[in-house]
Amino acid sequence: MFLSEASSSGIQFFNLVPLVVLLPVVGLLINMILGDRLLARSYGEMAIGTIGSAAVGLAFLVAVLLGISLMNYPEGQIVYLADWINIGELNANWAFQVDTLSVTMMLTVTGVGALIHIYSIGYMHEDVRHNGDPSRFKRFFVFMNLFIAAMMVLVSADNYLMLFVGWEGVGLCSYLLIGFWYEKGKDGIGNAVAGKKAFITNRIGDFGMLIAIFLMFWAFGSLNFNIVFEKAPEVASGLIIAITLFMLVGVTGKSAQIPLYVWLPDAMAGPTPVSALIHAATMVTAGVYLIARSSELFALAPEVQLIVGLVGAGTGLFAATIALAQFDIKKVLAYSTISQLGFMVASVGMGAIVAGIFHLVAHAFFKALLFLGAGSVIQGVERGQHHAEHDKRLNADIKKRGEEYVDPQDIRNMGGIRNTMKVTFWTYIIGALALAGVPPLVGFISKDEILAEAQDINMLIYIFLTIAAFLTAFYIGRQVFYVYFGKSRTIPAAYASESKKVMTIPLIALAFLTVVGGSLNLPQIHSFAKWLEHTLHHAHLGEFNVQVAAISTGLALIALFLAWLVYGRRYQAQQKLPAAERPDDPLRPILGPVFTLLENKYWVDEVYWTLFLNPYIALSKFLADVIEWRFWHDWFHNVVLLNGYNRFTEWLATAFDLKVIDGLANGLARWTERFAAWLRRSETGYVRNYALSVFLGLVIIIGFLIIR
Repeated sequence: MFLSEASSSGIQFFNLVPLVVLLPVVGLLINMILGDRLLARSYGEMAIGTIGSAAVGLAFLVAVLLGISLMNYPEGQIVYLADWINIGELNANWAFQVDTLSVTMMLTVTGVGALIHIYSIGYMHEDVRHNGDPSRFKRFFVFMNLFIAAMMVLVSADNYLMLFVGWEGVGLCSYLLIGFWYEKGKDGIGNAVAGKKAFITNRIGDFGMLIAIFLMFWAFGSLNFNIVFEKAPEVASGLIIAITLFMLVGVTGKSAQIPLYVWLPDAMAGPTPVSALIHAATMVTAGVYLIARSSELFALAPEVQLIVGLVGAGTGLFAATIALAQFDIKKVLAYSTISQLGFMVASVGMGAIVAGIFHLVAHAFFKALLFLGAGSVIQGVERGQHHAEHDKRLNADIKKRGEEYVDPQDIRNMGGIRNTMKVTFWTYIIGALALAGVPPLVGFISKDEILAEAQDINMLIYIFLTIAAFLTAFYIGRQVFYVYFGKSRTIPAAYASESKKVMTIPLIALAFLTVVGGSLNLPQIHSFAKWLEHTLHHAHLGEFNVQVAAISTGLALIALFLAWLVYGRRYQAQQKLPAAERPDDPLRPILGPVFTLLENKYWVDEVYWTLFLNPYIALSKFLADVIEWRFWHDWFHNVVLLNGYNRFTEWLATAFDLKVIDGLANGLARWTERFAAWLRRSETGYVRNYALSVFLGLVIIIGFLIIR
């Protein structure tokens, strides 16, 4: 059933597509059932991690076979699995759409996801012990497999309703994994609050997505991609604009665009592999994929395309400025992800679908590399802290310098890491240069293709993205100099040690993909564009622009040079002092109050609290205290209902029961007594009277019978 011979040449593997969802589900079920037993054994964690990683790795092999099938049959195929919802006109089957776009996403999600799973075996071994609960190792891999399965449902669906199941599934998994250490964080609830923030913010976006789905069914009578796209030109343009605008609301939530981007930086509360999976391969790419998949609808609404492009470009520039002044190694990368997602959204919004999807794939390579590298550094510093605490001499130095606790994610506590974590350093440098857009790495090729398209389509978007690209090179250079160069600023950083091979091998693999990934879409060849053109009929295919490439490369090199000037040798020499005596970030005196503005992220969260959350909380308290308790409970329940009930029952007991009911009963008794007294008069005791009565009775009866 899983293999079908082609009539002409080659073999089709299209029927294997359900396995991309089924295999991760099987992996999580095995770990759910056997995980506790495995943890009781010495090899338990390795077995659980291997099962979880193998499930995703096998799904990747299935995606490879699907890709091979598409080389022979690029038109693709829809694989029906089962009936799902058939109510009236709504016919939504559980069916998989295998085409070049969906398989590209499958390969990216499962390929990068498998490397993240392998890395997680080593990372979570230390993380569960650092956080004091080794039993959660199993739970982590169950959630991670579920995340991949949900994303596979999303990208393989042939209709919007099935896509929405995966859309909600990745939202659920992000909540579970961001709040994985729910009892940790600020005030013992910080991580739980971060998970809740992600969940609620995405529900706002998902409301827009639901409205879009309702409007589509109303307009087209179907949610199947092919039927919707076929009927779309016949529908009024106003309705198409409404559908695509509501889709954009969903995209701003899932792909962290203005104004719903605020959940993504807080998502750093989850373990670092979770950050890598969310930021590189799953969830946040869902919005980009949605626009690409719905490109035929967006092509009919050029006004919405412009709005999408401006939202993406604005987000790209806005988030890049915030990243300039962050000190948490993961939050710098988080705002970087928001910015790079802005590039992707702007690209697919403009109609440059190929460039946007290629940057999605490229970003998955180098951003997963950067996040996993950051996780390696964090655990290296934690190991250094642990080593120093158990060395009497170093422990005394720690107390002298006031470093009893060093935040392992604060880049100001690092420095000199390149000397002790060389594999992490060199792979991180490759990812950083790719993010900065330095040729010939994959980030340069994918980013410049977007810039070239923007220059041809919309100059304002091009300017925004070019400035964002310049800032990107500067903030990643700043981070690299803070973390890896100069002398170690703290004792834990000085004694940081390299991670295990189970963590460094995925770093090397991702670095390799970052170096060679540009070959997927080399200028003048456009193999990736030729691959996608079978699916994306409205895709705009641009050409390599030497001028744009030269400008962006020059700006990237200038930005990296400026980062070296600001954070180079002179600044590093001042960082040997204890934290309390250390000079502040040299960018602060340069930017002045602007740096404070960026460091506080424009106070957007505070503005949201002031405009939305505090009024909502106040309204909730008013409804709970005044309306529900004082009005509904104290007054309506106690006064109206309880007192009313008491008065009514008192009236029933006294007025109605005593006067009416008892009056009727007593009246009936009196009437019976009077009737009996009257009837008693007929009892005379004379036989002649009784004989006369019998005679009269017989006369009446006989008379009645005669008349009848």
